[in-house]
Amino acid sequence: MNATDCLAYMHWRYACKKFDPSRKIDAPTWSAIAQIIRLSPSSLGLQPWKFIQVDNPEIRQLLRAVSWNQSQVTDASHLLVFCGRREVTRDDVMAYIKLMAEVRDVSAESLEGYRKKMEGLIFSKSESDRKAWIERQVYIALGVAMQTAAQLQIDTCAIEGMEPERYDEILNLKDTPFKVLCALALGYRSPDDAYAQQKKVRFAAPYVWETI
Repeated sequence: MNATDCLAYMHWRYACKKFDPSRKIDAPTWSAIAQIIRLSPSSLGLQPWKFIQVDNPEIRQLLRAVSWNQSQVTDASHLLVFCGRREVTRDDVMAYIKLMAEVRDVSAESLEGYRKKMEGLIFSKSESDRKAWIERQVYIALGVAMQTAAQLQIDTCAIEGMEPERYDEILNLKDTPFKVLCALALGYRSPDDAYAQQKKVRFAAPYVWETI
């Protein structure tokens, strides 16, 4: 894949409004997408997120009802719900340090300086700033998911038109460390989705891009 290919895929993608429910993403392709999303970057590497793959058609129907009845929720091949931590704790930081020590075959003690740096950066923020920071990390993963899908010519539609608290109830997240932020429908466009033929509307580079 070269730069021209990448650009072509971004011109090809759009927010799919009507999926073909008969077309499914094959298992190997989906497995690769899932692994790529899990490998998404995050600040300090902390990964303050949880991804819920909703395969159960009955649950997807319930979610559609609290997503402005958007057909993408039920008709797309896959539905992935993006959740963020309600709060990051010192235990979360320590869990990441322990995992890093295990993966890199070093002692947790040798990472003590990094742990203190992480905690200093995180807990110097106000509670509201920490919550906004967590949400930004989750949206990085959402961007990775959409870009990856485009390169595989798989359609997506990010879904924020929803009732997040109802999602939390339906997905049994109410008493957990996580809350729903958004969802992503993935699959293949219906041949009669009129939005697929519309020209992409973007501001010209001088309006949104400055080089100094």
